[in-house]
Amino acid sequence: MLNRVVLVGRLTRDPDLRYTQNGTAVANFTIAANRPFTNQQGERDADFINCVIWRRPAENLANYMKKGSMIGVDGRIQSRTFEGKDGKTVYVTEVVADNVQFLEPKGSSPQGAGQGQQPSGYQPNQNQQQQSQPNFNDDNIFKNDGEPIDISDDDLPF
Repeated sequence: MLNRVVLVGRLTRDPDLRYTQNGTAVANFTIAANRPFTNQQGERDADFINCVIWRRPAENLANYMKKGSMIGVDGRIQSRTFEGKDGKTVYVTEVVADNVQFLEPKGSSPQGAGQGQQPSGYQPNQNQQQQSQPNFNDDNIFKNDGEPIDISDDDLPF
């Protein structure tokens, strides 16, 4: 069986860092992940996904990322239930993050995401200088509107 989730999105609010009774750090956060297509009005919808991360990565997330920060999440989906204050059963489905990647420098604005900004003092090594930077600002990733593209089997890498 496989239960694996990989998400890229922006934090919808600052991470909520708390500690359990035995001192273990836990952070709850929600990311907005854009859908890869537009709706009938030509707008791009987003899904809002609740996540949780534990221990040192939780502290790092809370200390370095804030509302609007672009992050990558690698984890698994988990469902749980508990009894609410009103006595009713509450069902929760969330992503338990094993790893969170910071996809933009600390303190950069959401408008600056994907434009090649680097942290102050950043010195790329020789290999990084030779690599071309992909353009993540191209919103129209489905330029053919779902129509078949002209490609031969010889062009496929598999």
